[in-house]
Amino acid sequence: MSPLIEVTSALGVLAGRTEVGPLEPWVRRARPAFRGLMDDPSVRALAYLRRRGGYMADFVTPPPERVHITLDEQLAQVRATPLGLARHELAQNRAGLAAPDPGVRAVLDSPEVVALFAHALARAYAALIAPDWPTIRTIFERDVLYRAGRLAVYGWAEALAGLSPRVHWHPSETGGLIELSGLDGPRVTLNGAGLLFQPSVFAGLGYSTEPPWRNTLSYRARGVAVLWSRHAPPNDGLPKLIGRTRAEVLRALDEPTTTTRLSALLTMSLGNVGDHLAVLRDCGLVARDRYGRAVLYRRTELGDALLNSEVPP
Repeated sequence: MSPLIEVTSALGVLAGRTEVGPLEPWVRRARPAFRGLMDDPSVRALAYLRRRGGYMADFVTPPPERVHITLDEQLAQVRATPLGLARHELAQNRAGLAAPDPGVRAVLDSPEVVALFAHALARAYAALIAPDWPTIRTIFERDVLYRAGRLAVYGWAEALAGLSPRVHWHPSETGGLIELSGLDGPRVTLNGAGLLFQPSVFAGLGYSTEPPWRNTLSYRARGVAVLWSRHAPPNDGLPKLIGRTRAEVLRALDEPTTTTRLSALLTMSLGNVGDHLAVLRDCGLVARDRYGRAVLYRRTELGDALLNSEVPP
C-alpha cells in the first residue's frame, strides 16, 4: 500500500491526465483543494509528469518496502534519491511531453529537484489524501484480504480474476505467465526477483520493471465505486425495521470486515460500531470469525436475505 502513488495518481485525475472513472464524486469534492495546490510550481510539476498510460519517474513514487509503510517512510525514500538517478528518470518521463510552463521547468531543472518533489508530495498528500486515508486504507485491506484468500484456495488464475480485463494468467510447467495486454513494453522474466502487487484507488493498471526498483504491478482496487459514491441510501424500509445506523453497518459487510475497517468506512467510533455489531449478531444477522489476531464480521444467510428482500419504505 503506497500513500505516494495515491498522491500522484490523484493529481493526474484532477489535472485531466487520466480518466475519472468511478471517482467523479471525489473529484468534485477535491477540486477546490486542487486549485489551491496548483499555485505551487512543484505540485504543478508532479501533475505535469503524470501521463496517460506512460512512464512516470519511479523515484517520485518508490515501491513500498513493506505492507503498512507510512508517508514519512516513503518521503525518506524519495529524499534519498541520488540526483543522477532523478535526472535520468525525469528525462525519460519528459520524453514526448509538451513543453512545461516556466515555473515547472525551473523545478525540473533545479539541482534541488528531489527535495522540491518531496515537499510537493507532502503538501499534496495533506490536502488531497489525508482526509480520506482511513477509507482508502480500508479499500486496500479488503482488496488484499480478498485476493490473498483467492490465491490460497484457488490459485493464481482466481487471484488475478477481476484485477483488470487486460490481465491474464497462463499456467505452464515451470509456474506460469502473467500477461498484460494493451500495455507497451517487452516481455520480462522475473528470475526469482518477485512481483509486488500494489492496489490503488486513483490509478489504473500499470507496471514498473525499471532497475533499481522492485518489479511492481499496480491496479485499481476492488470496491472503489461503491465506497466513493455519495448517492442517497436505498429507498427501502430496512432502516425503519432495524435502525438507520444498523442498516448501514449491515450493508457495509459485503465482505468480511474488522470493526476498525468498518469504523473508517462509516466514519463512526469503534465503540459505536461494536455496539451495533453486537445487536446484529444477537439477532443472527451477523457472525464473526477469528483469523489469527484479527476478528472478521460477516453477514449471515439471514442477514443477506433481509438485505436483499423488499422491505416496504
